[in-house]
Amino acid sequence: MEESRQAIELAQANEGLFATAGLHPHSARFYCESLERDLRHLLAQPPVKAAGEMGLDFNRDFSPRPDQERAFEAQLAMAAEYNLPVFLHERDAHERFLPILKAHRDAIPGAVVHCFTGSREALFHYLDLDCHIGITGWICDERRGKPLAELVHNIPDTRLLLETDAPYLLPRDLPGAPPKKRRNEPALLPWIGQRVAQLRQQPVATVARLTYTNATTLFS
Repeated sequence: MEESRQAIELAQANEGLFATAGLHPHSARFYCESLERDLRHLLAQPPVKAAGEMGLDFNRDFSPRPDQERAFEAQLAMAAEYNLPVFLHERDAHERFLPILKAHRDAIPGAVVHCFTGSREALFHYLDLDCHIGITGWICDERRGKPLAELVHNIPDTRLLLETDAPYLLPRDLPGAPPKKRRNEPALLPWIGQRVAQLRQQPVATVARLTYTNATTLFS
């Protein structure tokens, strides 16, 4: 919650920046009535263009799974109430994540499955729910990113988004020595775009135009 507040303050202080507000599944064990009141206040702030990051993470299980599901469902309901798209996190939880999202999807104006690294089956399930798919520097990793690289051409032009997941997921295929800080940042977004364009056999300018348009449309 504190990071959501900081993001909103940063956006309020700098024209042209926007924010999301939500409770990450790692912190779902802290969900309670007072936190919900605070979150409602944040979702009502003008710079906030989406609810989240929210979802389920059954990989690390930093919060008990029942708590994750409870916080996820509550935030989906709030997103519908505030007419906000949702910024979604799903890791090793597709079988539980999908029915929860599906139950709320019609009431929510939009959704992006952030940092997608899932299977072909999961990809098409999310596309069937009219979700956007966020692609990060994971796709630049020759070790872990190969399955995603083989799937990215299946994402429709109107559902593709680019992300950094900064400060994480620094692209592994950057030329030269890696940055000393090992910190990903928005300046590297075009590098991710180049890799996506190569895999989709599209001009870089086309991917840039499509993803910019998709982002501005999704987040109003």
